[in-house]
Amino acid sequence: MSKVSDIDQRIAALGDWRGDTLARVRELIHEAVPDVVEELKWRGTPVWSHGGIICTGETYKGKVKLTFAKGASLKDPAKLFNASLDGNVRRAIDIGEGEAIDAKAFKALVRAAADLNAAPRKASVKRAK
Repeated sequence: MSKVSDIDQRIAALGDWRGDTLARVRELIHEAVPDVVEELKWRGTPVWSHGGIICTGETYKGKVKLTFAKGASLKDPAKLFNASLDGNVRRAIDIGEGEAIDAKAFKALVRAAADLNAAPRKASVKRAK
C-alpha cells in the first residue's frame, strides 16, 4: 500500500468536515509544490515534506491544525498563522468547521517553507577559546 493511499484512507475515515478540509489543504500543497513527499507518521498524522518537513496535518474534534515545522522563520503577510505563535520554531494554522483558508496565501506559505528547507544551512560559528 502506498503512502498516498494511506492518506486517502485517513481522510475518508474522518468522514466529516475535517476530512474535507484536510483533502482541500492536501490539494493546495500539491499545487504549491508538485513533487512534495507525503506520508503518515506519528500515529496517522499526514506529513508533507520537501527537503525537510513543510507541515503536518493534525485533526482534532473541533479543528484541523496545520503545523509548519519552521514556521517561525517564514514571513506570513496574510496572517494565516493563528496558533503556536509563541514558539521559537513552529507556527500553526487552526481551521475550524466552516472556515476557509486563503488558497493563494497558503500556497505561497507552502512554497516559502519548501524554499527554506532547500536553502543552504548557515554554518555554526565556533568561538575561539
